[in-house]
Amino acid sequence: MKLSANYLKRYKEIARLFWKYGRSDLAAQMGIDGALDPSEMEPTREGQATPDQLADDLEAMGPTYVKLGQVLASRPDLLSAPYLNALARLQDKVKPFPYEEVEQIVKNELGVRISSGFSRFDKDPLAAASLGQVHFAALRDGRQVVVKVQRPNIQKQIVEDFEVLAEIAGFLEAHSEMGRRYRLATIVEEFRLSIQQELNYELEAQNLISVGRNLEAFDRIEIPQPVADYSSSRVLTMDYVQGRKITGIGPLARLEMDGGPLAEELFKAYLKQVLVDGLFHADPHPGNVFLTHDGRIALLDLGMVGHTTPGMQENLLKLLMAVSEGKGDQAAELVIQIGQKGEHFDGAEVRRRIGQLVASRQNQGLQQINVGISLLEVSRGAAENGLFVPGELTLLGKTLLQLDEVGKILDPGFDPNASVRRNVGELLSHRITKDTSQASVFSSLLEMKDFLGGLPNRLNRIMDAVTNQELEVKVKAVDATLVMQGFQKIANRITTGIVLAALIIGACQLMRIESKFTLLGYPGLAIICFLGAGSGGFWLVISIFVQDQTTRKKTHR
Repeated sequence: MKLSANYLKRYKEIARLFWKYGRSDLAAQMGIDGALDPSEMEPTREGQATPDQLADDLEAMGPTYVKLGQVLASRPDLLSAPYLNALARLQDKVKPFPYEEVEQIVKNELGVRISSGFSRFDKDPLAAASLGQVHFAALRDGRQVVVKVQRPNIQKQIVEDFEVLAEIAGFLEAHSEMGRRYRLATIVEEFRLSIQQELNYELEAQNLISVGRNLEAFDRIEIPQPVADYSSSRVLTMDYVQGRKITGIGPLARLEMDGGPLAEELFKAYLKQVLVDGLFHADPHPGNVFLTHDGRIALLDLGMVGHTTPGMQENLLKLLMAVSEGKGDQAAELVIQIGQKGEHFDGAEVRRRIGQLVASRQNQGLQQINVGISLLEVSRGAAENGLFVPGELTLLGKTLLQLDEVGKILDPGFDPNASVRRNVGELLSHRITKDTSQASVFSSLLEMKDFLGGLPNRLNRIMDAVTNQELEVKVKAVDATLVMQGFQKIANRITTGIVLAALIIGACQLMRIESKFTLLGYPGLAIICFLGAGSGGFWLVISIFVQDQTTRKKTHR
């Protein structure tokens, strides 16, 4: 495998990482072209590097690898606890870049000097992350804000890093069982797209607006809103949230905090985002969750968001219910349904593995970190047996796992499984309301109008075929009377259905006509038509069910 000289330095660093952390086989394979000399390997003995050294190594390699470490810190299905704890510091303890560069970036992006655009701008950042850092500031009108500034030259560096990662992932996928099993090239590409979205602060500003609008009904949840005139693709100015990180809450403060309702509302808000809105904050690690001074939860850093389609939302809702209720067989069938079967897919083993995983976590409390880790382990178990689940499922598992960690702080006794079961009814109601919006209702009415409008022409063609002796019906029956009775039942049901549809359409039209006679605040005649249609529909369903049951009993005699 040949790499250009521009990427050879980074390539060697990754090979050394494999060597230091016990994968000399991969390091050796990466050096088959002679690019790596064994003498260049780190003096550390093979496989003897500590978890803290891994965090240091990733930080030294640059922002792309710091971000990779942050993602790995929330994947207990991939790394052991010591590595998770060591990598956790990368979530909010990254070295800042100089204030002089902040001034230059703000001036280039906003077109004004900091001293002209702001009445106050603190030189020391409130927080520094892998892709940018945040400064406290105040606008000229006194409004308190925070300004998120992207690291200098970060985009170019990330492009170069991902070219190297893509080459290595492709190599590992072609030459190692691990690479093929987890489709490393696909994972790297998804990771690249995710970071590209995070680097676009204009997109993050839109995410803040959208998620804030979707969660307006949650009084205990706050989403800071952007200041459009002070934002660009590399600078994001938004409301300042007065509060502190969840991780900064002391034991005494926890005693005074009403943590149970906060955890419940936070979890409910995320379920709504994922299963109803289709847009969710995908990085709720404790460093991005604040407890405000007025006792609410503020969600920060919406650069990483997940998207779910209506079809995927329904499947995820079913899967969450199956996992929360310990129904392993049902969960396995859903995963197989939404997954992509690979070359070595083993359906029986997938069902056995997922069934065991789900059953082993049934009725466990939050102390065992259940919902999120269960979904991640389900994804991993499927991948190991040739079934590749959609990225949305893995992202949801990671998100719920981070929520579990936040929930531990707010209320150690909070049970996410029970929360899923408590809120599923309301979630289904939201989904039905969303599906029966005004646009969808009118669309259904238009389809009904087209059906009824074309029905006479279709009936005329059928009658013409009968008149011209062109209609042939093949019936295997020994009793013509039974056949005629069957036709009469079909005709009666069709006629009843048409009458009910006409009542519904007529009632919709009457709803627009003002009338002195009202029921429940609506035009009375329209309501009567609706009630008549509902009663008729109920009667039709019952009669069909009763007749079908009677027919079955006669058939089995």
